[in-house]
Amino acid sequence: MSMLSELREGPSIVEGLLRSAGQVDRVAEAIRSRHIDLAVIAARGTSDHAAIYAQYILGARNGLLVAPAAPSLVSLYGAPPHLRHSVVLGISQSGKSPDVVSVLAESRRQGAMTVAITNDSSSELAAAAEYLIELEAGEERAVAATKTYLAEIAVVAMLSAALSGDRKSRDELAALPDAMSEALRTEAQVGPLAAEWAGESRCAVLARGFHYATAREWALKLKELAYVLADPYSAADFQHGPIALVGAGFPVLAIATSGPAFEGMVELLGRLHETKAKLLVLSDAADLDGLGSVVRIPAVPEWLSPLVAILPAQLFAYHLARARGLDTENPRNITKVTLTL
Repeated sequence: MSMLSELREGPSIVEGLLRSAGQVDRVAEAIRSRHIDLAVIAARGTSDHAAIYAQYILGARNGLLVAPAAPSLVSLYGAPPHLRHSVVLGISQSGKSPDVVSVLAESRRQGAMTVAITNDSSSELAAAAEYLIELEAGEERAVAATKTYLAEIAVVAMLSAALSGDRKSRDELAALPDAMSEALRTEAQVGPLAAEWAGESRCAVLARGFHYATAREWALKLKELAYVLADPYSAADFQHGPIALVGAGFPVLAIATSGPAFEGMVELLGRLHETKAKLLVLSDAADLDGLGSVVRIPAVPEWLSPLVAILPAQLFAYHLARARGLDTENPRNITKVTLTL
């Protein structure tokens, strides 16, 4: 099975997760019953980007303070922070990363509520946690994670909805698979655009808010598949120095969807356009004409838009790698499971 076919499974996987929401509901009820207001998340690689999404969504929608676990404090320095009064989430597709497992094991030893989010219910991570949320994505053979990332951020969105307990959130989630299927249809536009970018070896990837995770994940896919030195930034941070890199022809990818960050993103893209930067923007807005190449994505509530926007981003990375004559199934120097201490 190729990476492209796995990528296209995203909508059906999310639909399946929504049908089996009981595991997420149990975790949400436990968080509420313990009156927890701090979430600590241990993750690496692609899963770390799901953690960034969680940081924004659980903060903005549920009032939780969300912090990264810094696994090296446990696995290398033997100096774990005090975690007893938090919920500690370990996110890992394989559930085999020793440093992530060590964080959950230490957290459980301290008496903290621990939750494993993984695609392997028999993994070390699952065994270390008090609660388990299975991604139910099926085996992912491609080295570059696509469908499991979608499953991870879907689970995070479902947890946010379960914690809020409102019907509107659940209705918005129910409509998500159709919007994701529509986003996959951008491939007809994305493929030719990727071919136009085949000569680029570097770029900046910009977004803000909920989509900072999307920018990070898009940049990672460009690095591991197309060997492009893609540097992701919050649009706010980008203006504090790195914008000096941009001159005529400098390649910039961006995500700009409806919400509080949209106006600022459009203003920044206008500035970059004036410098004659090469722009490609993923957006649900109809008024970005003249700001480079724009890929239209379905409009969904902002908190769910990362599940829609990442699909054309993944497609772009895949087709860019193909246009550069690279093997998308076997990226050099990396393996499917990376074991870090």
